[in-house]
Amino acid sequence: MSALADLLAGPVQEVAPRLLGAVVRHGPVAVRLTEVEAYDGADDPASHAFRGRTRRNQVMFGPAGHLYCYLSHGIHVCGNVSVGPEGRASGVLLRAGEVVDGIDVVRELRPGVADRDLARGPGRLGRALGLRLDLDGTDLTTGAVTVTPGEPPPETSCGPRTGVRHAADRAWRFWSTGDPTVSPYRRHAHANGL
Repeated sequence: MSALADLLAGPVQEVAPRLLGAVVRHGPVAVRLTEVEAYDGADDPASHAFRGRTRRNQVMFGPAGHLYCYLSHGIHVCGNVSVGPEGRASGVLLRAGEVVDGIDVVRELRPGVADRDLARGPGRLGRALGLRLDLDGTDLTTGAVTVTPGEPPPETSCGPRTGVRHAADRAWRFWSTGDPTVSPYRRHAHANGL
């Protein structure tokens, strides 16, 4: 079993905080994860997989360790890691991180933006990594986008998910306590879950 497979084994609520400190790489850019959110398929009305399998969400149904990409608000490509046993849809939304490699590339994409904000939020993180919809389904151990387990943060926090309308009170958002790259909490306005 690979280090990533070990990391992703178990229920999504247990796996999500384990991804804190992991490094996501695409090309020259690498981001150390500082914030994630768990989504539990059929048992979670905020999940894109709540109503069953579709062409859009099929990656969430497994196997674990693949990239699920979707377009948010028609402009941002967000990235998620499929988790759990094949056939049971669950995923972890990559919410925020610190750019640890390729920072000059990301600064060119977002001139004038403070370094802490380059990948602060799921849309910004997707942009920093250059995520595209055609990367949906990528194997995160051997594909163009990879996830490598990293050093866990010294302290983690959890709280309600941000920007979701249904089951928003579930404390399934996890972050590196005190890290400046963590996005601010926002209650939903008219959010879409994962």
